[in-house]
Amino acid sequence: MIYYQNGSTESDLSHSDLQEGLYEAFKKMGVKNKVLVVPPDYTRFPSRAGELTEMAWEYYGDKLTDILPALGTHTPMTDAQISHMFGNTPRELFREHDWRNDVVTLGEVPSEFVKEVSDGAVDFPWPAQVNKLLIEGDFDLTLSIGQVVPHEVVGMANHNKNILVGTGGVEGINKSHFVGAAYGMEKMMGHADTPVRKIFNYASEHYLKDFPIVYVLTVVGLNKQGKLQTYGLFVGDSLEVFDLAAKLSLLVNFEMLNEPLKKVVVWLDPSEFKSTWLGNKAIYRTRMAIADGGELIILAPSLIEFGEDKEIDRLIRKYGYFGTPQTLKAVEDNEELRNNLSAAAHLIHRSAEGRYTVN
Repeated sequence: MIYYQNGSTESDLSHSDLQEGLYEAFKKMGVKNKVLVVPPDYTRFPSRAGELTEMAWEYYGDKLTDILPALGTHTPMTDAQISHMFGNTPRELFREHDWRNDVVTLGEVPSEFVKEVSDGAVDFPWPAQVNKLLIEGDFDLTLSIGQVVPHEVVGMANHNKNILVGTGGVEGINKSHFVGAAYGMEKMMGHADTPVRKIFNYASEHYLKDFPIVYVLTVVGLNKQGKLQTYGLFVGDSLEVFDLAAKLSLLVNFEMLNEPLKKVVVWLDPSEFKSTWLGNKAIYRTRMAIADGGELIILAPSLIEFGEDKEIDRLIRKYGYFGTPQTLKAVEDNEELRNNLSAAAHLIHRSAEGRYTVN
């Protein structure tokens, strides 16, 4: 069901617009007694999920008992980041997701399904994993809040990815990243219906159907003046609400070019990008636009590490960014890389595949 939808390429939603739309959706949902909010972490600050989370707290009061940022493999948020992103939302409501120890496996997506939707790129089952709080908390509403935007792993970010990856576990995160990398990022970026999304949808239909999850999705992009503009807000518990947001995101988050670019310069905001794990978005988001023989220059003044996770950082340093064929061979030959397919996927995503230089 769709509880609220408002969005177009001309929309410019203010704080009060978002609040009005969100509260309209809440009223349609009826009375709730125990609420969990799953927003993104600080790496998605422009999503306006922080504002929406604060609005949810203001609406539900003490019935909103827990906030679980969808960290995935990211570094836990600092107090300063929480305050900056979530405003006056009480600090004691926030929980920290541990992707290695805090997860429960709900079931598996069969290997034959994974093989079929990935066109044979991979052949293994995929575990549907979530943070145990979703099960043990006895919530009658879980609000999954976030931004629908082009994404290198799944095609379009958010919706059930926020739950199954953002609060997921080691195996689920690793394998989902590798499915997308092995299938091919260029075939997925900007598409709502991808192999990874089909896997997530299978898991939702079979293992999340009894969870009271409502998705609060924004569409945010740069306008012609180079400033962030909120183009849409969509609230609902169905896949349709994601499709609506994804269609709008495709219109406002992509810039179609008449010809490939020979030189691209990317600036990584020092407050957000401190690792190549995140900073390689400079490559993910430009790779399809750069001409063969072109050049990508990345300015990253706050870069201090490769992976935010210590083990992933070690693997990146050991195996390096050498492109798809060498990475797939390394996965085949080395058990430690097979056991950390997120790292392997990252090595593939980061590569220019020999087409252009990265400086």
